[in-house]
Amino acid sequence: MIIAEDLLLLAYDDATGKPDPVVDNLDYRLAGALLVELALTGRVHVVGSGAVAADGSRLRRGTVVVRDAAPTGHPALDRALAVVGQKARTPSSLIGPLSKGAREPLLSGLAERGILQREERRVLRIFPTTAWPATDSSHELRLRAECEAVLLGTQEPRPQTAALLSVLRGTGLVKKLVPPGHGKAAARRAKGLSQQSWADDAVRKAVDEVNAAVLVAVMVPAMTVAASA
Repeated sequence: MIIAEDLLLLAYDDATGKPDPVVDNLDYRLAGALLVELALTGRVHVVGSGAVAADGSRLRRGTVVVRDAAPTGHPALDRALAVVGQKARTPSSLIGPLSKGAREPLLSGLAERGILQREERRVLRIFPTTAWPATDSSHELRLRAECEAVLLGTQEPRPQTAALLSVLRGTGLVKKLVPPGHGKAAARRAKGLSQQSWADDAVRKAVDEVNAAVLVAVMVPAMTVAASA
């Protein structure tokens, strides 16, 4: 299971098959999860000052470059890797392209593995909609238990779990992963995870850059709507 799939399992309601509205801009967060996973697995990295491309041109500090272009074994990650490899871009420039068309293939993949079920429905018997209720919640239940333990500070996170919670930070879902009364502490813990020792310096830098890019992608549309109101 990759980080983006775990994100979807946490974000979608098992019964209704619909995403929880507390996870704002889910597609941008999926893009962040894909990019962070590529960094975690050493497929991409964020360059520092003075970096030079293969053709000798100077790269902008903070640019994401491909380190290993070999197939990852997962179609969503392979697609994300291809997008990164198209040209040198910063995380903030990659979130948009990575988010386009990413969600449905991930959901379909989970359905093919018997974890979710695709249901075609109609709203008011007229408008078609697709729901993805759970058919096998065993992995999600283990994941929620692990996230709760990490957010309560009783368990050290695996890199994938720390990255997942870092991408989810700032959403109401973080508080829903812990018992009532622990929400504020959980939010602080999620915010601080990117600075802890679950990843090396290069990966932490990538996580920070990606999370900042996701935050910008999430905030700008909201600010635009507020300004036009």
